[in-house]
Amino acid sequence: MLQYLHTFPGHQNPVYALANADENAIFYSAGNDKGVVEWSLESMAFVQVKMPVQSSVYYLHYYNNQLFVGERSGAFSVFDFNERKVIARINAHTKPIFNIQTVKSKNELLTTGEDGSVAVWSLNDFSEIYRFQAAYDTVRAIAVSNDETEVAFGCKDHLIKIYNLADYSIKQTLDSHSLPVTSLAYHPIGKYLISGSRDAQLKIWSLPNYELVQTIPAHMFTVYDIEFHPTLPYFATSSQDKSIKIWDAENFKLYKILSLEKGEFGHTHSINKIIWSKDVKYLISTGDDRKVMVWEMEG
Repeated sequence: MLQYLHTFPGHQNPVYALANADENAIFYSAGNDKGVVEWSLESMAFVQVKMPVQSSVYYLHYYNNQLFVGERSGAFSVFDFNERKVIARINAHTKPIFNIQTVKSKNELLTTGEDGSVAVWSLNDFSEIYRFQAAYDTVRAIAVSNDETEVAFGCKDHLIKIYNLADYSIKQTLDSHSLPVTSLAYHPIGKYLISGSRDAQLKIWSLPNYELVQTIPAHMFTVYDIEFHPTLPYFATSSQDKSIKIWDAENFKLYKILSLEKGEFGHTHSINKIIWSKDVKYLISTGDDRKVMVWEMEG
């Protein structure tokens, strides 16, 4: 299972965003500091500040040699690794951007956030293709189904909205959480959708019909992130309760808790984001304590 390996110090303010590069050992972090930071898992060291930012960063998304940086200002920037510079900055929303995802099969980018709208962008020239109101209030999470036929949005009004990706028509609304939905993830081979909320619960929705099959009292406070292991039948959750939990993706059994309470290493504040490294050897976590921590897969 996972054990503590390393802490990257350096951030001066809370960190909200993580993303892997295509290279195995490189990843990025960003938050309330004035830049996006590049780190190496090979040397376990700071590499460089990759780019400055004009406002706090709430989301990082890497796709096809480009890093998409979603800001508090409502703008997103595109850093191109071939050109080694920011090639676009788009004033996408009037309020903070909380999530960015790509729809590879359509060559589209989705952005959403506090204004409740979802904007669809062309990955060719970053022109706006379409925009729709998924909620009247904040949309915090986006998950694209594995076959890219559907997209789920996690909303502040406690709802999960499922849309058809072909034409962005609404398919159904899932209403079971008692507080805002803060995280979403589709099972890697499409068995179910999993949702996390400020109500501290995880809910398992079976596919293709999105029937609620299980509710798990997963954490003490908000579930901020859900990340499936790319190759093994596990998923990890991170929470405002300062813990990371590792779960069995088949029977939802709790395998391990990574926290100061359960061991000598852990975050001291809310854990806002987790990612598995590209080579799947590590879990990387970050949050309000300004630390970026690395956990190693044993065996």
